[in-house]
Amino acid sequence: MSLPVPDNAALEGVAAGYRLGLDQAQLDEYAPLVAGLLGSWDAVAELYEAEAPVTPQREWSRPSDAENPFHAWSVQTSITETTDGPLAGRTVAVKDNTAVAGVPMTNGSSTFEGYVPSEDATIVRRLLGAGATIAGKAVCEDLCFSGGSHTAVSGPVQNPWNTAHNSGGSSSGSGALVAGGVVDLATGGDQGGSVRMPAANCGLVGHKPTWGLVPYTGAFPIEATIDHLGPITRTVSDAALMLSVIAGPDGLDPRQPRDLVPQDYLAALAEGARGLRVGVLREGFGRPESEEVVDGTVRNAITVLGDAGMSVSEVSVPWHLHGAKIWDVIATEGATSQMVDNYGFGLNWKGHYDPELMDHFGRRYQEDGSQFSETVKLVLLAGKYGLNTTHGRHYAMARNLAPKLTAAYDAAMADVDVLVMPTLPMRATAIPPQDAGITEVVARALEMLGNTCPFDVTGHPACSVPAGLGDGLPVGMMIVGRQFEDATVLRAAHAFEQAVGGFPAPTPQAATPVATGA
Repeated sequence: MSLPVPDNAALEGVAAGYRLGLDQAQLDEYAPLVAGLLGSWDAVAELYEAEAPVTPQREWSRPSDAENPFHAWSVQTSITETTDGPLAGRTVAVKDNTAVAGVPMTNGSSTFEGYVPSEDATIVRRLLGAGATIAGKAVCEDLCFSGGSHTAVSGPVQNPWNTAHNSGGSSSGSGALVAGGVVDLATGGDQGGSVRMPAANCGLVGHKPTWGLVPYTGAFPIEATIDHLGPITRTVSDAALMLSVIAGPDGLDPRQPRDLVPQDYLAALAEGARGLRVGVLREGFGRPESEEVVDGTVRNAITVLGDAGMSVSEVSVPWHLHGAKIWDVIATEGATSQMVDNYGFGLNWKGHYDPELMDHFGRRYQEDGSQFSETVKLVLLAGKYGLNTTHGRHYAMARNLAPKLTAAYDAAMADVDVLVMPTLPMRATAIPPQDAGITEVVARALEMLGNTCPFDVTGHPACSVPAGLGDGLPVGMMIVGRQFEDATVLRAAHAFEQAVGGFPAPTPQAATPVATGA
């Protein structure tokens, strides 16, 4: 695709935007220089097109409402590449922010309409290589910027425990499909808690790996310093198995350390958890938004850790209460710059890009920005104002504070092996009505992030497991470990699961009809 030579009006617009102070004679002199330079753009396009992947032909379908339990499927498929491997015979729902080649990808947003990726994401290739069957793409929230399940352009996703309540976001369909018994396993993405929040709301295991352990290649980014992919499963052993399959360097994602060596996380569970030191994070309880039933349920679950042979003590990390504010700035200004202004992938990093997606998304949203959800509009209003006013100063300050936040957790974990706290301070809230106002839509999307989002900033591994039920709705307990000690986190989670005799599943129920649109 050749780049059109800019006319005088186009150059005038660029010059005015940067306040270059060029008069018409100067613009006329620059015009042939610009046209000559842009010839390299055409050469690069020609070279790229000669090497570009060919989109495979794969069958897919969009389910009818009657065929779409909990309104959780974006599209359905049945893709299997081998019948051998550790995941042979297991069905997987892939969050719809992650590419499955030849299958439409929506990322929960009308700005993706018509986009079909040409390449599988790295984790999809690894799942298929391990024998899994990709059963379809699970609905996710609009550009993945919601902890509720009500902002996807396709409509709200329902919680299998109570279909009037949200399943948790942004991996909303992934949580509902696993909890509802529709698939065995699912992938999730986590920038503020989006693997752990659906797990907590739906009574599942959701493991956010250490930042960089799992390659993000092929998933639509929000902000590179907080991007994570991870498993959502019924059991800890399934989460460990799935992590073993998808973890490890792919040579394409600069988030990953060059010397990264993953473990066999499933085998590590056999080491048990007796003797592990558990630190109960004081600041994770009693938040202004906390429900007493959530705090009480998690404290009861913590006693089980002690009964399982772990030593339990209380620890304090005052900086935990600053974590959400640091995340606010990074996620808001960072997403404005990378996810929107620079078309998802951003610039200035060495790794694998998706040029077709960048162009598709950029053209679509610039045609009509009203397509964005209320949460994304909030991000852009605040993020662009901040960037325009202080030119990245606050983002830079937040990133410079991130090591201090990391060090505060690390200092606490010098004396304990894992930290525990409620995953979310509240149970799943009711899905807002279709005519809900902006304030209600945004509140139900972002009010629950306080305990989860700090660990996206720091990158520590964090796993949510079902702590019990509060008046019929699941409550999650989050176990956090040292960086790249994901195995320790999963060992503690597995020991808890064994001690309580496994995690309950919701009573089968028919999903009630939902209106499309958030």
